[in-house]
Amino acid sequence: MLQNFLVQPTRIMIVEDDPVTRRLLCHAVETERTLSLHGAFACVADALAWLKTETVDLLLTDLGLPDGSGLSIIEACRKRLPHADIMVITMSSDEEHVLACIEAGAAGYVLKEAGHIDIVRALLDLRAGGSPISPVIARKVLARMLKFRPQETDAFEENGAQLLTPRENAILELIAKGGSYAKVAEALGLSVGTVQTHVKNIYGKLSVHSRGEAVYEAHRRGLIRINEAKLSNVLT
Repeated sequence: MLQNFLVQPTRIMIVEDDPVTRRLLCHAVETERTLSLHGAFACVADALAWLKTETVDLLLTDLGLPDGSGLSIIEACRKRLPHADIMVITMSSDEEHVLACIEAGAAGYVLKEAGHIDIVRALLDLRAGGSPISPVIARKVLARMLKFRPQETDAFEENGAQLLTPRENAILELIAKGGSYAKVAEALGLSVGTVQTHVKNIYGKLSVHSRGEAVYEAHRRGLIRINEAKLSNVLT
């Protein structure tokens, strides 16, 4: 019984108004044995109503919906299910939309128009601790991050050093280099559960809700020092 519990499929919620796209996404999820389609909706109202009573492990949502923005679904999911992973699949590459989704808690952002999307692989990568983001989106976020480089002052470094513990800094730097929870755990000789606990503490200290947002905020504050190439790894 314990073994069956450990291999319980990841419960997926899909919000997509286009019926053809929704069917394709649902079919992709249903063909992967480690994923389980738990709910599929075409509008904000139905998704929000369902989220009030149901629990999922991963939300996959469009932004442009007939009765509002998928951003409100992201915010509701993050508030009620803080440990759920969130991925956006949309036509919009607008910088403000991207940043708003990341700030709300999305750890993945893929474009429908970016050719063939292996959505199952993207979902599995997200659950493994990655942040699948379309290249054009990664470049925009990276450019925004580099525009606001922190000031290199001793006072800033001192304040930063007091915010995160050495272990938390090490974990965040490995995540920023593209490491999944499993890879971070292996590199530091920890369990995946311990890494997840540290990440939760990092989120609290930085007032963020996702891996991408944590790296963004830590870089902005000067808590981690990574070059442009390494920054792009966490966004692709």
